[in-house]
Amino acid sequence: MSSIIDDLKQEYKFGGITQRLIYWNIACFIVSYVIFGLLQIDFLSFVSLSSNPADLLWKPWSILSYSFFHSDFIHIFFNLIVLHFSGQLFLTFFTQKQLLGLYLLSALFSGAVFVVAFYLMEVVSPIVGASGAIMAILVATTVYQPLMNLRLMFIGNVKLWHVTVVVLLIDVMQLRLENSGGHIAHLAGAFFGFVFIKFLQNGTDLSKIVSNLFDFFVNLFTKTESKPFKKVHRNYQKPVSKPASRIVSKDKTQQQIDEILDKISKSGYDCLTKEEKEFLFKAGK
Repeated sequence: MSSIIDDLKQEYKFGGITQRLIYWNIACFIVSYVIFGLLQIDFLSFVSLSSNPADLLWKPWSILSYSFFHSDFIHIFFNLIVLHFSGQLFLTFFTQKQLLGLYLLSALFSGAVFVVAFYLMEVVSPIVGASGAIMAILVATTVYQPLMNLRLMFIGNVKLWHVTVVVLLIDVMQLRLENSGGHIAHLAGAFFGFVFIKFLQNGTDLSKIVSNLFDFFVNLFTKTESKPFKKVHRNYQKPVSKPASRIVSKDKTQQQIDEILDKISKSGYDCLTKEEKEFLFKAGK
């Protein structure tokens, strides 16, 4: 039992942001059902997002918390499969911080679109689930690399855009059926994923909104030693402007880390060589 817990800890520590998002969703699912089972409290009512804007006054956290909770096992099971699939594809081209930023921002956007749409239709209903954020990750990757080849079981080789179009069509066809609010959130997330990549290609990284916010709070609670002021005279040289890269690319160290983490996710931590374990240990400091 202890070895299983140790393996889970290693996977959480070195598995990257996709693995951590999966763990966070599972933890939230377990917490909601344990509280409901032991205390008979409908915990989802406190974390779900209501289409009634007035409900945000007493639970403002729900605009984001809804995207980490799920209604049942089937709901979370399929969502986490797609999250793992789309997250790994996204990290082929972008960074961990960009993935986290996209997840959180698209969850906020999808939730806002759901509230506005149902309010205009005069329908009051709650929503939970990470589908909107997950759709944003899938569509963002597709917009950036639509012709990526995928090999699917029982189907064979397909293009990434083929998979994404099928998923979107399913949502569109089910808009007027049950859970229309969920499908509205899915499509809103897909739209945000498209916008995210277009902004990125034009030189604006929207995920920095989240990164800068996290950095602000980290620096706020981190003590820094005050250093005496020193006046330094230097010869001024006019800086040479260099064209900024429109897409944030990962350096060689991050690429090596991602390759090792992918190896862990496929075969486990014990399959690593001694050199790979030492590299991960040094990189984690």
